[in-house]
Amino acid sequence: MTISPELIARATELRDLINKHNYLYYVTDNPEVTDSEYDRLFAELKQIELDYPELVTADSPTQRVGGQALDKFSQVTHALPMLSLDNVFSADDFAAFDQRVRDWLNTKQTQRYAAEPKLDGLAISIRYEQGILVQAATRGDGAVGEDVTVNVRTIPTVPLKLVGDTLPDVVEIRGEIFMPKDGFDKLNQAQLAAGKKPFVNPRNAAAGSLRQLDSKITASRPLAMYCYGIGEIKGIPAPESHSDAMTQLEQWGCRISPELQQVEGLQACLDYIDYLGKKRDDLPYDIDGVVFKVDSVALQQRLGFVSRAPRWAIAYKFPAQEEMTTVEDIEIQVGRTGALTPVARLKPVFVGGVTVSNATLHNEDEIRRKDVRVGDTVIVRRAGDVIPEVVQVVLSKRTEPSFQFVMPNVCPICQSEVERTEGEAIVRCSGGLFCPAQRKEAIKHFASRKAMDIDGLGDKLVEQLVDAGLINDVADLFDLTVEQLASLERMGEKSAENLVHALDNSKHTKFARFLYALGIREVGEATARSLANHFLTLEAIESANEQDLIEIEDVGSVVAHHIVTFFQQTHNRDVIERLIDVGVEWPQPQKIESDSKLNGKTVVLTGTLEHLSRSEAKEKLLALGAKVAGSVSTKTDYVVAGRDAGSKLSRAQSLGITVVDETTLIDWLK
Repeated sequence: MTISPELIARATELRDLINKHNYLYYVTDNPEVTDSEYDRLFAELKQIELDYPELVTADSPTQRVGGQALDKFSQVTHALPMLSLDNVFSADDFAAFDQRVRDWLNTKQTQRYAAEPKLDGLAISIRYEQGILVQAATRGDGAVGEDVTVNVRTIPTVPLKLVGDTLPDVVEIRGEIFMPKDGFDKLNQAQLAAGKKPFVNPRNAAAGSLRQLDSKITASRPLAMYCYGIGEIKGIPAPESHSDAMTQLEQWGCRISPELQQVEGLQACLDYIDYLGKKRDDLPYDIDGVVFKVDSVALQQRLGFVSRAPRWAIAYKFPAQEEMTTVEDIEIQVGRTGALTPVARLKPVFVGGVTVSNATLHNEDEIRRKDVRVGDTVIVRRAGDVIPEVVQVVLSKRTEPSFQFVMPNVCPICQSEVERTEGEAIVRCSGGLFCPAQRKEAIKHFASRKAMDIDGLGDKLVEQLVDAGLINDVADLFDLTVEQLASLERMGEKSAENLVHALDNSKHTKFARFLYALGIREVGEATARSLANHFLTLEAIESANEQDLIEIEDVGSVVAHHIVTFFQQTHNRDVIERLIDVGVEWPQPQKIESDSKLNGKTVVLTGTLEHLSRSEAKEKLLALGAKVAGSVSTKTDYVVAGRDAGSKLSRAQSLGITVVDETTLIDWLK
């Protein structure tokens, strides 16, 4: 059917009008039309698109209603990492941060910061190409997140199309998705009216709503977003300051916090903290602190990063909110490493926006120090507004008789003896993999993405398998049959076949991953990689003594003792031998030559590589002893620039750092 040019023009006009009115309503809070007029325009566009589906565009406001449900979320690698922020909890700690900034910049001048509320929601990165929303991803682990594009499209305050004449070719806009307090209250009223469980707090409601596989559910939830930064940007110059970036975002039609301010010097920062703290309860959304960022981008680049956090930003967390309640019982939880943790079961109390019914007592020394007893009235605090803890006992309210809590001599789960290493506060079960509490967590860790990466083996399925007696340790996983798996609740034959296939695929791994998967105490990914690169074979590690291990970077005396102790246990060696027998294998790591050009060098990868994936290049560089960093700094030795290299290349050139192409990298790797 031929569509008239007039109808095409009208559809375009309606989309532009509605997007304009959305901008005026949500961003500037200055609507030009009544709700009824807006509804009329929307209904007209919706009818045109219903009659002529080929006129529907990605930036049409009608596309916020949600689409077909997904089976699962796919993964997205962020063009620039979404970094975490370090926290401070007092004026003195913030003053120390401000002093560090000035020391690093070698200046006595006061610093200008951009200050804004720290929203209690879910971080998001939204990618626009030629001004059109093409992808949205959660923060995930900072490097890789989940693709939630279809859900983010349903949020009214997220522009489907940026406005303005000067738009970048590509821009990643970072922000926080949250649920306003009034929307949260209405949602919970609807949940209760429908006989459903209410959400605990706005943050959980926002996170749960955003991660719905059915985007129609997300569309029905009252979500909103404030933008707080820009990631990758191409086609136009990047803003020179954070404040300029926020102004630019607002001009493009994005919402930014109305509380955003520039503040100069320490006292102005402390005044802003005091101002926002007093205003906190009256804000229409939950916040848990203030974020301060050095405003100048040039100074941000000079300051750089430490670990996974920038040196140029900090989150000031508000003092935790406290309430009094009663200890109804003290129970013992047993963790993956066998640690016995006393937990106070409390009379439920609402603290900092959450109903708290239990709180950790940490360890035997802490429970003795605070002298917490069953029946005591205690003050409960959410430390950092996250982890509930018992602050102190209200002794004036203690009733007699009361009895000191005594840690058990045996594990409450498997009845194995408990042990406490000299100098440590933690009491541990000696049952190892024989303890059901440790068994489940050890298997979950073994199957996790950074370990053996067994697709489809989630936490609930591990619990089912252990509870059904189908597995007792990680080696038993590889003896599972399709028939056994298909007999489990909510586990069809196809899913069973897929899991058996995934188990078979996971047998082909890497030595460092295998070592990490074993769950040796305090052996993380980096330490596992150092062990693999140094010893090369499992036999060499098994026979190593503590002195041999201490010689390795990342391994101190405590970790060395844990490694030796692990491999001394007969049941651990038996499980490893069975894993090898069922076909778990890996290519032997190559010995890192001390004269390798890359040994000990810091390398940054940028742009698109033609012959290697980013992960392949990283693995090969690590195998040659290089350190692979995510950002360019004065400590960078080489930058490998692929196609469409961006700001990292410019940064390297400005610092005089050696830049090489992929061909040179491949020659080095050979």
